[in-house]
Amino acid sequence: MAFGARMFKTGLAVTLALYLTMLLDITSPVGAAIAAIFAMQPSIYRSWRYFLDQLQTSTLGAIIAMLGGYFLTNQPISVGLVCILVIMICIKLKMADTIGLTLVTVISVMEASGQWDFAINRFFLTLIGIVSAFLINILVFPPKPREQYFKQINSVFVKMSLLLRTAISHEIKDSVYRDELNNLEGTIKSLADKYQLFEEEQKKMKRTKFSQARHLVVYKHLLSSLQKGYEVLIAVENHYFQTERTEEVDQQFDANLERLIKFHEHILWKFEDILKPNEDEAESMTAQNEAFMNEVMCGVGLKPGGFRLTIVAAAMYDYGHTLERLNRVANHISHVEENKEGDGGLMAWLKK
Repeated sequence: MAFGARMFKTGLAVTLALYLTMLLDITSPVGAAIAAIFAMQPSIYRSWRYFLDQLQTSTLGAIIAMLGGYFLTNQPISVGLVCILVIMICIKLKMADTIGLTLVTVISVMEASGQWDFAINRFFLTLIGIVSAFLINILVFPPKPREQYFKQINSVFVKMSLLLRTAISHEIKDSVYRDELNNLEGTIKSLADKYQLFEEEQKKMKRTKFSQARHLVVYKHLLSSLQKGYEVLIAVENHYFQTERTEEVDQQFDANLERLIKFHEHILWKFEDILKPNEDEAESMTAQNEAFMNEVMCGVGLKPGGFRLTIVAAAMYDYGHTLERLNRVANHISHVEENKEGDGGLMAWLKK
């Protein structure tokens, strides 16, 4: 696992929480450190949302825990019953993400068994931890998910293109190919998680700018193109080599894959302001993709076992179709931005 900013910030948040408890002369600072660990979130929006939600559920949990500790004492069965009640309330309030830390607060407060000053002390420890994590997250290496997202898109494409270019020729060792394919699956899932952050932020905001909505469309198409490329690799692995083929068929599939990868690469270059819009390339790619599919359906696909090759060809066709849509989005936004600002293009727009 690579060392990242979030790991570093979690350590800083714990440190800050412990120092604050020392400055405020609060005993048993472990609760603040635990709260800081739970409260560290991958985006500023989530940090703010978590801060507000956790403040509500922790306050409610602490009140219930104090009442439970006062009337039921701190017997294990009492603690368990109060925890169940608090979980039900958090779910009802649609704040399930805060359950973990809220239960830590509940258990800490119930330990006081009705001693209000001790219970309040535990509650303040939780608040110190949450505030520490929130401050560190927005002040130290604040998350820049947009820039990180596009950089990761390029990184994933480089790895995927290597696998696609060698999928038919089968030049990579099986063990290396398997490891790289598993890594590719993990990184694409990581990108999907980042996209969910963007989507969540836009849906939760009361007023969403039109430019932000367009950003989301671009991010979705960028992610979808990688997912479709990965599906081609899976189709090749599951079906291609289980069918008898001629050298001519291998060359046909390999050539079409190379065209798709090159087209995908050129689209990403447009996002980096390296290439200008090129409608001819897109039209040529569409015609070649359809011609390839027709050849497979009418030729190889009709032979015994050819349906497996048809599955692979369909995955490649779907990949190409997704790239066509991404290319149209890139060309449209590039034209709009250049006409509006005169320069900058796609990359300048993506950084807004």
